[in-house]
Amino acid sequence: MSRLLSSALFVALAAGCASAQTAVPAGQGDNFKDTSMFKPPAGSKVAVIEWEDLECPACAHAFPFVHAAVKQYKIPLIRRDFQIPGHQWSHEASIYARYLEDKVSPVTAEDYRRQVFATQYQIASKDDLHNFTVKFFQGHGVAMPFVVDPDGKLAKEVLADKELGDKMGLQHTPTIIVATNRSWVQVVDVSQLYSVIDKAIAETSGPAAATAPVKKSTTVAHKKAS
Repeated sequence: MSRLLSSALFVALAAGCASAQTAVPAGQGDNFKDTSMFKPPAGSKVAVIEWEDLECPACAHAFPFVHAAVKQYKIPLIRRDFQIPGHQWSHEASIYARYLEDKVSPVTAEDYRRQVFATQYQIASKDDLHNFTVKFFQGHGVAMPFVVDPDGKLAKEVLADKELGDKMGLQHTPTIIVATNRSWVQVVDVSQLYSVIDKAIAETSGPAAATAPVKKSTTVAHKKAS
């Protein structure tokens, strides 16, 4: 019964966080301090940039939308970790995910993040996370080291993402940006992600698209690249 109650609470929290995403005033979006990092990587015209917290229910809600979209459009996903103050175990979860990405494969690391999001309501402490991670490693036939990050390299990478988020003035997770070399769009309703990517691709397809007027809506906030 307690597990059923936990599941119901998780669903309610996810719905509440997801709806909070859409509370951004039309055409404004978050008031970022620095948007210089809102660019696709070299050689790409369009990319999705996302700041996420593995302990955040709204991030769990957004995860399948974001990953399905970048897979369908074959565009890069630049993922950043950003721990919300007060979250007990998301920092360690990010370190485990980065270990898997570096030592096993990006696909395994993505699956780890996916399963952490799906199991959030069962993870209440660092011990719960550790037990979950041990089972994940075993289930994937991967030997889990006694110390995952002996030199602190992975923790420094997670901290670097946090500092980057602080620099840009990040206000919540997930923060999702669709970026081109000409402009960027903050997606505040993940159900609109595909249409935002369509517009970004159209923008990069030729001069005519670049000069077309921007139509603002309640689901996205459009800004010029700085």
